[in-house]
Parts: sequence; structure tokens; C-alpha cells
Amino acid sequence: MVNSSLVATVYVNSVTGNDANTGSRSTPLKTITRALKQGKASTIIQLSTGTYSTANGEVFPLVIPPGVLVVGNEANKGQEIIISGSGEYQSPSFGVQNITLLLLGDASLLGVTVINNSLKGTGVWIESSIPTIANSTFKNCTREGIFTTGNAKPGIVDNLFINNKVSGLVIAKNSKGEILRNVFQNNGLGIAISDFAAPLIANNKLSANGTAIALSRDAKPVLRRNLIANNIQGGLLINGNAIPDLGSPQDPADNIFREQGKFDLQNVTDQKIMSVGNQLSPPQVMGAIDFMAATIDTPSQIGVSTRFADLEGHWAAAFVESLVSKGFISGFPDGTFQPATPITRAQYAALMTKTFELPESNQLDRFKDVKSNFWAAKAIASTADQGFLKGFPDGTFRPENNLTKIQALVSIVNGLNLNGGNPNVLMVYRDRAQIPSYATNATTVATQKLLVVNYPQVDQLEPLREITRAEVAVLIYQALVATGQENPLPSPYIVKPETEIPSFSDIVGHWAEPFIRALVSMNLTQGFADGTYQPDQAMTRAQYTALIAAAFNPPAKRPSPEFIDIPQNFWAANAIEIAARGGFVGGFSDRTFRPTQNVQRLQVIVSLVNGLGLSPTAQKAVTYVDQDKIPEYARTAVTIATQQKIIVNYPDPNLLAPTREATRAEVAAMVYQALVASQRTKVINSPYIVLQISN
Repeated sequence: MVNSSLVATVYVNSVTGNDANTGSRSTPLKTITRALKQGKASTIIQLSTGTYSTANGEVFPLVIPPGVLVVGNEANKGQEIIISGSGEYQSPSFGVQNITLLLLGDASLLGVTVINNSLKGTGVWIESSIPTIANSTFKNCTREGIFTTGNAKPGIVDNLFINNKVSGLVIAKNSKGEILRNVFQNNGLGIAISDFAAPLIANNKLSANGTAIALSRDAKPVLRRNLIANNIQGGLLINGNAIPDLGSPQDPADNIFREQGKFDLQNVTDQKIMSVGNQLSPPQVMGAIDFMAATIDTPSQIGVSTRFADLEGHWAAAFVESLVSKGFISGFPDGTFQPATPITRAQYAALMTKTFELPESNQLDRFKDVKSNFWAAKAIASTADQGFLKGFPDGTFRPENNLTKIQALVSIVNGLNLNGGNPNVLMVYRDRAQIPSYATNATTVATQKLLVVNYPQVDQLEPLREITRAEVAVLIYQALVATGQENPLPSPYIVKPETEIPSFSDIVGHWAEPFIRALVSMNLTQGFADGTYQPDQAMTRAQYTALIAAAFNPPAKRPSPEFIDIPQNFWAANAIEIAARGGFVGGFSDRTFRPTQNVQRLQVIVSLVNGLGLSPTAQKAVTYVDQDKIPEYARTAVTIATQQKIIVNYPDPNLLAPTREATRAEVAAMVYQALVASQRTKVINSPYIVLQISN
């Protein structure tokens, strides 16, 4: 399933490494430069904490070849793994440039900090390539953090751009790609888009920049659900012949602009720009802008009468009106409700106290950043007493911070002492991997109690996004329904999990029956038309990717390759793309995927370890009775899978049988165990799960 080269890892440590070493975990190299010479396609270059610079022996620019992944620490966006330096690069588009890194092909850069403080220095240069850059920091570059040009189509996801002198990100020429969930702060420009570039810019936060987004020439970006606030000059500046996509009547953009220094939106072109569904302050809109209403079909809300000008036809109108009529929530003096506006922790505390009639608290000095005369001090103390909200480890409450969706769900479940729920219900969410581990149980309960309402995609939870006023209103109403205080309102966006378990004639008494039934109950796998599951039949590579895509729906870690034997209309084409982009599977050197070839047990094991990014929990060797049949490249993955209790061996737990074709039952069991290892479902007891490692 995964080529041996996919798991080849070269370790680099700028502090303890030596470039004369082999690059193993115990004998790391010292420089990325040396690792790049040693590595081959699909190599992972794993960096340890430290600074990688000229003084350390690095030679810049660092050129990352196609298929190579440079990985630091994604959990803290590479805070302590710093790549700092500059070298000359002859760009086909822009001539000689001073850059730190050049990403070629489908290279990946994950979990590092990049700094280029040389004259006109750029952190990362992307030219007509399709790399992935995620969970990294780009700061203190004298020009920009990232520059994309040519026909580049990068995935730039979950990064931090801060204190870059000219711009955080520049997108030029015919670049496209996806710019998702990044934070841009204190840059000259947050994002500059020019020429014929047409990227998707979605779910980003841009604040304290000179100007958040500047367009020029013939740029045509698509902007969706971005928060653009508190920028010194302005939010969106449109120059030249640029035409941004700011929504359509059928697809509102939902960007939020607020509190800029001079303008939210300034159009200095000769063309009128259409804006649909964006939150803007009219006095801060300059130039020709055509404001149009959204016409999204929300059948459950047709005919709902509302007192708010901005709730006509809104999907949450009925829920809001019900709460307003009871005095739980209110709108604004200008006659609006501002449904897309986030809610602060203080505002939420006040709402909880009023709605659920929480008793007064005597501990008004509980949090060091909430003075007793603060307008929401009593409400904050009451919600803390009753378990709705907690403070932070430093003793603060941070009342002005916006609340996230997952925080709101946890708050309601904890505050109302709700319990019960089948962990399998989380499989209804395509982005369930984003649910923090601390919130897994609360999300399960909230889903089972029908508290979760997702608009516009019912299977998209978006747990880390700031929750809006409309969403809070709906959540509160559903909580009142769950506690018997209100009658249900119809809505197509209420998440209604289905956990009924079909039966198959050939799995009763089978060793893998509990694993198969569990996956079927989550709607992750299914049987055949004749009422059988055929647990002992081999599974093909295509069937395996279908199960992986359904079970994990992994976020993209890299652009997906184009397999020459996978036509667009192939039944598993989408699943193969999802699994490949998520790092679970790869193709072969001849650019084929070979979907009808049966998958081996070892391939399943390596795939699950790589796709989930699992690490060893102890430095111990794995010994099976057929240990000598495990290839050298796969031994680390087998060790990790054993430690994580992913491996299931029937009938003999000590016999791995790595090269044997995996049966449908074996794949089901190991995929289920991988879900357990990632804390997405409950433990199943089976004598065939390998529980111990022997030396």
C-alpha cells in the first residue's frame, strides 16, 4: 500500500548531530543541507529542536525536492525549530532572489519557523510547483514570508505569518492553490495577490497588518469566511482590473470586516464589485460595490417572520426569534441581529447565566483579569461556579476572547451535566480529526443529544472555528429541547446520527465480528447484496482507500499525484485522492496506483502509522516469530503499530505474516484499532490484538 521509500526517515539535529553520521534516530545528521543530499524522493527529513543557519553549516537556499517532507513540530507551529538564512535563486519569473527555501514539485514543509532577515529576503519561494506548507511560522522576513509564482498550486494551511516587512504572503503570475486557516499579524500587507492569480482564500484571520489583502492587475481570488479586523490601513484593497469573488446569491462569502483604520473595502477599479453575505461597515466601504442578498434555499425557515433586517430567510431565524421572544437574547439598536458575528467569552457567560437562571456567585475575584466592576463579572463567576466555563492555567478568564464552537459544545454539556452517547456517532463528521482529545466525550454527548447544528454542511463540524451569534442561539435552543424546556424546531442542519447495526449471515461467531459490527454501525463499511460480508476474502487497494477515506477523512498533507490508471469516473477515484493527499497511500514509480491489486498486511500497518503520524512510545524492538520477514524499512512502523495496539493477528498473535494478503476482516480490525489509537472510538477486547512487545 505504501512504497518502502515513503517511510524512509532521515533525522537531523543541529545541536547533537554530525554530518558524518548515518542520519538515523540515534545518530542524526547536523544539517538539512546534508540530509537533502542523502535523501531520495518521498524521504521524511525529521528536524529536532534547534536553529538551522549558516553558522550551523547550512548552505542556502535549501532546495526541497519533489516528494520530500521536511518536518519539525507541527503542534507548536515550529516554535523551537528555526530555519534562518538566505541564498541567491534565479527565478524564471522574477530574476535573482534572496530566499531561504525553494519547494519543488509536491515537497512538504511542516512544523518549522522560517526567517530571512537579509536584504529583500523571502522565506519560501514556490515556482510552478504544488507543495504543501502547514503548521509553520514565517516571521521577520525583510520582504515576505512566502512567494508563489508561475503556475504554482500550493496548499498553505494553518500557518502563522508575523512581522514580515513587506507582506506575509505574495501570490503572483498564474498561481492558484488553497490558502486556509492561516493567521496574518503585523505584516506590511497580510496577503498581496497580483497578475492573473486566482487562489482560494478561506477561513484565515488577518489583523494588525498595514492592509490585510491587496489585489492588483487581473487577480481573481475567491474569498470565503475570513476574519479581517483591526488592520492599520484597511481590509481589502482592489486595484487595476482585479475582480475578487466576494460571494454570489447562491454562495454567500461570509467574510467579516471590522474596525480597520481607514476602510473595510476599497475598490479603486472602474468595475463594480459584487458583495454577498459579507459583514461590512457602510461608512468604511469606498468605491463601486454592489451589495446583493443571498438566495440560498433554507426550506425549514421559509415563511419565518423576523424582527431583524439581517435575519430574513436566514437558516437560524426561527431559533433566534424563539429565544428573543423569551427575553434570553436580543439584537442591536440598529435593528440587526448580526448573526455572523463571533461571541466573546464574557457575552457568552452573560447569555448562559440569563438563559439557565444560574445562581449568583460570591467569588467575583476568581480571575485576575476580571475586576469586580466589570459588566459581566457576576455572570462570569456564576458560569464558573456551575461548570459552564473555566479559566486558563495562568489564572485569567480572557473575557474579550471569542468563543470557539468546540468550547461552546463542551460548555453546554458540562454545565448541564449531560451524559451518555455512543462514541461511534463522531463518524458523522468529515472533520472529526480536528476535535481536540479533551472534547471527544463532550462532542459525543452533544451529538447524541441533538445539540449540534451544522450549517451549511451538516457533516462539517468545524470545531476550532469561532462560533457565531446565530450558532450560539441554535445551540442554546437545542439545549433547552434536550432538557425538556422547549419543543423541537425542524431544521435540515441538525446532526442526527444513525447507529443502527445491520446483520450479516457470515460474521456470526467470526473472530472479527465485533470489529466489523462496530465499523458498520459507524457507516464506514458495508457488506454485499446477498447479505454477506465475506470477511475472509482479500481486500483490494481501492477498497482499502475507500475505508480509509471514510474512517479518517484525513486533512491534506500534500498534493495528490495523478495516477495514470485511475480515470476520473473510477468508483474509488475520490477516496484514492483523499487517502493519497492525507499521507496514507502512495503510488508506484510508473505513476500507477494499481487499484485492483490486493493489499498486504504489512502495507496496511505502514499505511496506518504514516497516515496518522504516529510516533513510538518506547525504544523497544518488536519480535514476532516471523520477525525475519519484516523488511528493514518497515520495522519502525511495525514497532509503533504494536505499541499503539493496532496490529491484530489471527489465529496466532505472535505471527505477523507481513507479506500475506490482508482479508476484509483483518483490515476492518486494524482500521478499528487505529481509530482507537487516535481516540475516536471505544476499546474492543479481543485476544488477537497484540498487546505486548518482547525483546
